[in-house]
Amino acid sequence: MTKAELIDKIASGAGLSKADASKSLDSILNSIKVALKKGQKVTLVGFGTFSVVKRKSRKGRNPRTGEVITISAAKIPKFSAGKALKDAVR
Repeated sequence: MTKAELIDKIASGAGLSKADASKSLDSILNSIKVALKKGQKVTLVGFGTFSVVKRKSRKGRNPRTGEVITISAAKIPKFSAGKALKDAVR
């Protein structure tokens, strides 16, 4: 499903215009990004939890040359599905 298709579903399900549904979705996604940037967790009960995890630096290999390289440490977003979402997909 694309973002446009999701906006259509939100608009029809909530009785909103597509413009309002688009603004709502953008606002939700932006709020999640801001919270993650601050290092906070975002928990949507029944859906899942968004969090940020720190990945250590590690050794890797350049596939073209085979040369060993160091991959720097990074903070990455993580999503853990909630029980209700897992059960819905099964």
